[in-house]
Amino acid sequence: RADAGSARLHNLPASISVWLATIAHIRHVHTDYEKLLAEGYDRDSARFFVIEQTNIVLTRWRATRLLESDDEEE
Repeated sequence: RADAGSARLHNLPASISVWLATIAHIRHVHTDYEKLLAEGYDRDSARFFVIEQTNIVLTRWRATRLLESDDEEE
C-alpha cells in the first residue's frame, strides 16, 4: 500500500512501523475489510469486524502479538 512509505511511518520506531504495515497488509489482502467498506461500513466498524480474521492470519504467520479491539493503529 502507498501508506507503507508515508512520512508518518518514518517518524515511528521501526518495530511500530513494521507492525502497522503488517496489519494494514493483512486487513486489505487477507480479510473482508474492503468488502465491508464497499458495503457502506465506516472504517472503524470494518476494522472491528475483521479483528478475528486478522488474528487468524497473524497466528498462522506465528506472530508473537495479536490485534486487540482497542489497539490504535494505522
